[in-house]
Amino acid sequence: MLIAAEHLLTAETKADATADPAVDHVPGPGFVEVTDGVIGAVGPGMRRADMTLADGYLLPGLVDLQVNGYYGVEFQIADAASWAQVTARLPETGTTACLPTMITAPVSALAEALRTAAMFVPDLPASGARVLGVHAEGPFIAPGRRGAHNEKWITDPTPGAVAELTEAGRGLLRLVTIAPELPGALAAIEQLAAAGVLVSVGHTDATAGQVAAAAQRGARMVTHLFNAQRPLGHREPGVVGQALTDERLTSGLIVDLHHVVEAVCGLAFRAAPGRIALVTDAVAAAGMPPGEYLLGGELITLPPGDGAPPVRGDGTLAGSALRMDRAVANAVQCGLSLPAAVAAATRIPADLIGRPDLGRLRPGAAADLVWLSPELRTRATWIAGRLVYTDGAAATLAAVAA
Repeated sequence: MLIAAEHLLTAETKADATADPAVDHVPGPGFVEVTDGVIGAVGPGMRRADMTLADGYLLPGLVDLQVNGYYGVEFQIADAASWAQVTARLPETGTTACLPTMITAPVSALAEALRTAAMFVPDLPASGARVLGVHAEGPFIAPGRRGAHNEKWITDPTPGAVAELTEAGRGLLRLVTIAPELPGALAAIEQLAAAGVLVSVGHTDATAGQVAAAAQRGARMVTHLFNAQRPLGHREPGVVGQALTDERLTSGLIVDLHHVVEAVCGLAFRAAPGRIALVTDAVAAAGMPPGEYLLGGELITLPPGDGAPPVRGDGTLAGSALRMDRAVANAVQCGLSLPAAVAAATRIPADLIGRPDLGRLRPGAAADLVWLSPELRTRATWIAGRLVYTDGAAATLAAVAA
């Protein structure tokens, strides 16, 4: 199968691109050849093709490292059928790979949720977004920076608690958010890193020095930059200051323009180019009408309003209702170039989680593709070269009919 596109974005950099570097930085005509679910060739210029996308943008599938739920389902308490329901629909938002996220709960409850998920995740339908593992956002967080998490279930990262989670996950646990100032946290970071788990600093009141110490022990990420963490100060740089200046750290950023306003998102992109990964932090309310939903088994309310985030009863933000394609559009609105915004939603998170086969258009990579409209809304999505979603518009259906 060969797809030609008027505007191709590979998400590659000039240093690692295998196609014409010009394609990577200025969207222009290009093609992608797919064989057996893998990209066989990528290049510039229009060719006679099975599918020709005359407008919009063809790019790699989007990768979301923090998604608690969607379409009325909370991953943490959902069964296999509900996971399959959500992963089947995430391609509507351009997402082709994700880390379902579980927030603070008793360690034993999180371990049980991981054991349960480990039994059915390998058998989820291949037509849905790839599940790359699970993100445990807690319970090893700072009570004073807990956000929407339940304070009763917050605990210190003892060796036994960490081992219980890593053993329960059977390789499914891929990312853990931790507050590095907690007793035993630095040792826990080493323990998690040794187990092959990506460690992220988050929900924390750590100083810049404590964040640097976490990076020295193996932390490589910061969870939802600016939110639920010590802010930037002109004498104490805090979590934000260290995240933006430490080349070892890549930060997740919720670009719904509610969690972090446009000007500050733009500041982050300029301060840490190539080290910001777009995340949704979406919850069960995402993709649903206003009303009451669950997060961590507790009620949240999605208010009316385009893109308005859900809240707890006390007004605390409780995740988001963000789409990944909307995050890309919002990043462009914040001043990021479209190629850089695409990379922040594809290659950068894929590399961070250790999946260089995802998040880019190059030979040998998985043929996970998204066609965005000129307004950056998902028109069609392919996973492993298989068309899994279209928006149903006549023009879309005509273009992708191969």
